[in-house]
Amino acid sequence: MKSYHLTTFGCQMNEHDSERMKGMLESLGYHEAGSREEANLILFNTCSIRESADSRFIGHLGEAKRLKSEDPSRVVGVGGCWSQSMKERVFDQFPFVDVAFGPGQVNRLAEFLTSDSITAQGYFEFEGFTGHLPMRRAREFQAWVQISVGCNCVCSYCIVPSTRGREVSRPADELVAEVERLAADGVREVTLLGQNVNSYGRDLPKGHKATFAELLAKVDAVEGIERLRYTSPHPKDMREDVIRAHAELPSLCEHIHLPLQSGSSRVLKAMRRTYDRERYLDRVRMIRDIVPDCSITTDIIVGFPGETEHEFEATLEVVEEVRYDSAFTFVFSPRRGTAAAELPEQLPHAVKRPRMERLVDAVQRIAAERSQRFVGRTMEVLVEGPSRTDPERLRGRIRHNKTVNFARDVARSAEPGRLVDVPIASATSTTLAGKQRERMETDAKDSASMRNPSTDAKDSASMRADPSAVA
Repeated sequence: MKSYHLTTFGCQMNEHDSERMKGMLESLGYHEAGSREEANLILFNTCSIRESADSRFIGHLGEAKRLKSEDPSRVVGVGGCWSQSMKERVFDQFPFVDVAFGPGQVNRLAEFLTSDSITAQGYFEFEGFTGHLPMRRAREFQAWVQISVGCNCVCSYCIVPSTRGREVSRPADELVAEVERLAADGVREVTLLGQNVNSYGRDLPKGHKATFAELLAKVDAVEGIERLRYTSPHPKDMREDVIRAHAELPSLCEHIHLPLQSGSSRVLKAMRRTYDRERYLDRVRMIRDIVPDCSITTDIIVGFPGETEHEFEATLEVVEEVRYDSAFTFVFSPRRGTAAAELPEQLPHAVKRPRMERLVDAVQRIAAERSQRFVGRTMEVLVEGPSRTDPERLRGRIRHNKTVNFARDVARSAEPGRLVDVPIASATSTTLAGKQRERMETDAKDSASMRNPSTDAKDSASMRADPSAVA
């Protein structure tokens, strides 16, 4: 049988695209191999956001070169943003690559593989959404839904607009129909994807326009969808109607990812982020007012060209004020073809690294403090599978996007895909731990005489709305 091995680098959009590649390949009769050595087709879905992603990918590509030299009939393919940014240079620099394609031409991989004569080909024009292709999901009960591709922002450090093109939205009715099919197939949690999801719909033709908040309401109304998430929004487009949707739509989770990038208004302007520090904090205040228990996560870049010590400290001040539940932190690395790569005052590693360490320390301390608000509460957990560190325990996620590890006997019917209530016993900056069964039984005996029967019937939704549970 024809077999493939696919390695994915980068963001959730790449994970979605890889699921579509797998679905397309399996519709052509391929099966997934356990290793590259076993595969007839070696594929990479690449990222080019950071230099570290490039470096990791090049190392993997070296192994593909060796395997192809051992068996020249093997096909090596490179897709994704790195491929798009390199275009035809891929074949000059890596002549053993057979096919290269950008994010907008995943469908061309099938055309290449079914052609009569396979010779090196590159496909780099935007032709459509991968969301139209067959899909093989990593988990049967969770699904990505691509609502738009591309980005109209011009952030000075970002290569995405040149690799994924201008923003294009899919019609709302088409997206709702896709979610309905997913729900009928057993999906309980849907994550909407776009480079800037909350600018969704502005490019749609008259008569078909829908705002992002309206799309959220339409998806929330689909029967069978228990949880709704989205990523990634832009602070400039985080409007009140979207924030209110988190308080009003039953399936929309209490988690908003709101990229900061820098706490300095001057640096934000140099980044071309189109908001300043005060506008960002205004969005945070609105979230805290409307959805008090909401988890807020973020992205932060350290060491942007010209960033002073005072400007870095301004970022730390925002971290302390917002009190993020977690943050993705990055040391600035110049990307080819971006304006920031040409800026003067590129900072040395010796300056950037200590700043990163200080930032990570602050983020982890605050995240650990924020996590304590869940201790003593019983949280609804969507079970995902065995714990990564202890196969005797299970792992799942609460609506606030925190991972929970708990004993298998804490909740009945705790199979992957089930929603279960788990009492939280302890917390770290990144994970929560459910009570052990023995501890739960002891607690039940100690409190039996004090228990109010009316409170036992509280469901997890009412507990989420309880103001006394909010830190």
